[in-house]
Amino acid sequence: MNQQYHVPGLSRALEVIEYLAECGQSGATLTELTAALDYPKNSIFRITTTLLDKGYFSRDPDSQKFRMTKKFLSYGLVSVTDRNIIEHALDIMRHLRDETNTSAFIGVLHNGAGMILEQAPGGSPFKLSVDPGTRFNLHCSAPGKALLAFVSEEERELLLKKIKFTSHTPQTITAMKPFRTELKQVKDLGYALDCAEEFDGIHCIGAPIFDYTNQAVAAIWISGASFALPPESFSKNGQRVKTAALKISERLGYLSNEKERQDEKQDS
Repeated sequence: MNQQYHVPGLSRALEVIEYLAECGQSGATLTELTAALDYPKNSIFRITTTLLDKGYFSRDPDSQKFRMTKKFLSYGLVSVTDRNIIEHALDIMRHLRDETNTSAFIGVLHNGAGMILEQAPGGSPFKLSVDPGTRFNLHCSAPGKALLAFVSEEERELLLKKIKFTSHTPQTITAMKPFRTELKQVKDLGYALDCAEEFDGIHCIGAPIFDYTNQAVAAIWISGASFALPPESFSKNGQRVKTAALKISERLGYLSNEKERQDEKQDS
C-alpha cells in the first residue's frame, strides 16, 4: 500500500470512527481516545469536534463521552442495505398500490432529508411517478413524519434542529411546537398523514419500517390526488399502509410486540 498518497488527517478521523464503532453505546472520552489511538490530544480534539458539529458524533454532557449517531446509518442504507429492503418490499408495495389505487413508494433518511429508493406507480385517472433518488422534506411529508416519530430521540432532535419549516402550501406546518404535537399523533396512530402540505392537491399516508434491531430504517407510503385519497379514507388506508410496513419489517427480522404475544400464546 502506497502511504505517500494518504491524507493523514483523514486516516486519523477514520481510526477515531472505527474505534468508537467498536465501543458501541459505552462511548469514549477525549482522553480515552487519545490514549487508545496514540495521537496528539489536540489532533483528536479537532477530529471529534468536527464530527460532533457535523452530527456524526454526540457527546454526553455528564460523562463527556463521544458516541456515534445514526447519521452513519443513512449512508449505510444507501450503499448496502437499500437493495435488501427493496427486494423485500417490492411485492408488498405493488399489492398496496393495487389495494389503494394509488402510487406506493419506499424511502430512507439521508443527509438531513428523505430520499426515495423505489416506487410502484399507480392510481387513476393519472399516476404519480417520482424518480428514485429524489429527496423529500421531513416536516411536510408523510414518510418524513413517520420516520421522525419513530427514530431514537437523539436522532430526532438532531434532525429537528436542521428543519427550516419552509412553507409550501397553506397546510404546511411551519413551527416547531405544532410539529412536535403532530409527531406525537403519528406515534399514537402508527402512521403519518400529508394533507396537501407539500404539494397542493396531493395526499399521502406513510408508516415506518423497522429492522431486526427494532430501529426505524425506512418508510413506505402511498400518494394520490386528494379526490382519490380523501380524508374519509385516511383511517382505512392508514391501517393498510401500517400492515404493509409491518410485513416488510418482519422480513427484515423485526419482531413486533403483537407477534411476540401471538408466539407466546402458541408456546403456552
